[in-house]
Amino acid sequence: MKKELKESYIIDAIRTPLGRRNGFLKDLHAVDLLAIPLKTVVERNYIKLDQIDDIIAGCVTQIGEQGANVARNAALSAGFPETVPGTTVDRQCGSSLQALQFADQGINSGFYNMVLAAGVESMSRHTIGSNISKEKNPITASLEKKYRLEGNWFSQAYGAELIAKDRKLTRNDLDEFSLRSHKAALRAREHFKKEIIPVDIEISKDGETIAKKIDYDEGVRENTSIEKLAGLPPAFNGLELITAGNSSQISDGASAVLLASEEAVEKNNLKPRARILSASVVGVDPVTMLTGPIPATRKALERAGLDISQIDLFEVNEAFAPVPLAWLDEFDIDERKLNPNGGAIALGHPLGATGCRIVTTMINELKATGKKLGLIAICEGGGMSNSAIIELL
Repeated sequence: MKKELKESYIIDAIRTPLGRRNGFLKDLHAVDLLAIPLKTVVERNYIKLDQIDDIIAGCVTQIGEQGANVARNAALSAGFPETVPGTTVDRQCGSSLQALQFADQGINSGFYNMVLAAGVESMSRHTIGSNISKEKNPITASLEKKYRLEGNWFSQAYGAELIAKDRKLTRNDLDEFSLRSHKAALRAREHFKKEIIPVDIEISKDGETIAKKIDYDEGVRENTSIEKLAGLPPAFNGLELITAGNSSQISDGASAVLLASEEAVEKNNLKPRARILSASVVGVDPVTMLTGPIPATRKALERAGLDISQIDLFEVNEAFAPVPLAWLDEFDIDERKLNPNGGAIALGHPLGATGCRIVTTMINELKATGKKLGLIAICEGGGMSNSAIIELL
């Protein structure tokens, strides 16, 4: 017998502030960092903890503090009952958007009634790529032969450079987009406080330990300029266009989204904020690797039966400036609808947390502007991409 799909609702979405590498979140254990939004989103919606059927969290560098299933460990750290399970997923930069998709699908199928999708990355404590090395990496003889890797794993920066050159993007194009990101994020600083959970951090000053409540993203540059960005050298050997200024920032942060079935909504007297209207995941060439948001966007639109002109706002993750610029080159939209509050170049990109961070930002921006539909697309290592269309209710 064919089961009828059940409706899934986004009840709430929140995130921590994003800290720079070795910045104000550097001393916070990754497990405790993820515990903050998990506990907060449930408590502020007056949900009994034992009603949570599962926690699905994205995390990319799953070693050390982030190893051994960080989702489960964060649930225990947050004081959830031992009966609440958790699992950790890795779809690279789209890990927590994938967690959200799995959570949504679990409710659609009737497997869950209430579930948390989340993500975390403490990149100060676990640097990107620290789970592989030149001696111990995923390269096999067949991959080596097919992609001529010369002992090195696929490089996202190299892929970004290839995309920029293919689309005839200049260094100035990339830097101008980066400056746009910082300016937009700076304008949105007060606006972001609606989605950020302030984090209490102990800071030592003059030998004294003081507590400071952090409620803003540390990476936004208030005084950057096109001249400063243009003066930065290439950040990767052998490349010409990709710099630290037109790349996403290495960051720390966590995010969480609470989803519920119609039954759980009625039982707990909840007010849904949004729902996932459509979603997609695609694979592309793993060498250029970062073009995935383009076919992922098309696939999500096709599944929803929508034309891109019907979408009000867009968030394409700013892993590197060529990614959203190539996406813009492909689609005929008003540029002002894309990343209106900046993106990962200014705010930061804590890998496992970014998907749910963007969902949080999108929901709040749709509400603030009185709009209804938002499309999210994230490029991912290995040549993949997730996309989702969010409908504000």
